Amino acid sequence: MRNGQVPYRDFAVEYPPGALPAFVVPTYAGQPTVPADYSKWFARLMAVCGLGCLVAVMLARAPQHGVAFVAVAPVIVGALVLDRFDLWPAALTVSAVAGFVRGRHLLGWFVLALAVCAKLFALVLLPLAAVWTLRRRSRTELIHGLLLWLATLAAVFVPFALLAPHGLWESLWGQISRPIQIESLVASLLIEFAHPVVVESHHSLAIVGHGTLAGATAAAELAAIVALWIAFARGPADEERFVRFAAACVCAFVAFGKVLSPQFLIWLVPLVALVRGRRGLAAAGLLAAAAIDTQYWFNATRYGLYAGDGRFAWLVLGRDLLLVALVWVLGGPAIGDRLRLRSHRARAASG
Repeated sequence: MRNGQVPYRDFAVEYPPGALPAFVVPTYAGQPTVPADYSKWFARLMAVCGLGCLVAVMLARAPQHGVAFVAVAPVIVGALVLDRFDLWPAALTVSAVAGFVRGRHLLGWFVLALAVCAKLFALVLLPLAAVWTLRRRSRTELIHGLLLWLATLAAVFVPFALLAPHGLWESLWGQISRPIQIESLVASLLIEFAHPVVVESHHSLAIVGHGTLAGATAAAELAAIVALWIAFARGPADEERFVRFAAACVCAFVAFGKVLSPQFLIWLVPLVALVRGRRGLAAAGLLAAAAIDTQYWFNATRYGLYAGDGRFAWLVLGRDLLLVALVWVLGGPAIGDRLRLRSHRARAASG
C-alpha cells in the first residue's frame, strides 16, 4: 500500500477496509521491510489499542473488577493480544458502547460504523443501539444516528467498491462462505466424536463436506442473536441491560459461529468488563477460564495433535462450552430482570 498498490485490486485482503490502518500505521516507524521490526511496532500499536480499550471501559463506568479484568487480560489471553489486530476492532466496539452509555448517541453511531468497517462482528450491536437511542432519546435522534452510520460505512467501503468491486466482494463473501473451522463448537464436537477429515481452507484448518451442518450452525447462531435482540427490546433500556446484552450478542456470535479463532476472545474482554454485579464476576470468570484453556492448547505441538488425530479435542470442546455458558450468564433471565420487566410493564400500562 505504501508503494501505491490498491487493496482488493492489486492484492487480496481478507478483512474489511477499516482493518487496513492497523496494518499500514506500523510501516511509518522503524524499518517496515524488516519483519522483526515491523512486528515490534505492530505490537506497540496493539498495546495502544489495548490502552484505548481500558480508557473506554472506564468512560463507560465499568465496575472496579471490570477495569482490573481488562488490565490483566493480556496475561490471561497470551501473546495473541499483540500479534493479532483484533484489539483494533475491540477498541472501536467498546468505544461505541461507551459513547452510547455516556449519552453521546451520534458519536456512538459513528464509532460503531468504524467498528463494523474494521471487523463485521460489530453488526450484531446495531439493533441494540437502535432500541437504546429510540428509548433514551427520540425517533429523530435514531434517524440521524442511522444516517450517520450509513454515511460512515459508505465513506469507507465505496471507494474500494468503485476501484475493486470484485476484490472487495470476494473478501466479504470469503468470510461468509467459509467452511466449518476446526475450533468452532460444532467442529470440536465432530472431532471429539466423529473424527472428520481436516483440510486447509482460508489460511486455517477446516472441516469440509458438512454443508447441512454448517447451515444449521449459521441458523443457530442467528437464532441466538435474534433472541437476545428481542429480549433486550422487551425490557427496560437501562445501562446495566444495554452493556450486558451487548456483551451477550458478541459472545453468541463467537460461541455459535462456524468460525472461532482464538483471537475472537479479545473482542469479548472489554465488553464483559462492563457487566456489573455477581453476573459480571461470573462472566469474567468464565471468559478467563476460556482464555486460559485456549492458551494451553493453542501452540504448535498441541494444536497439531488436535488437528491430526483429535487429541486435546476435549479441551477445545470445553473452551467452546464455557463460551456457551457465558452467553447464558450474560443473556439469561434473572430475578432482578423479571422484577424490572414487571415494573416497566406496569408503568407503561399506567401511562
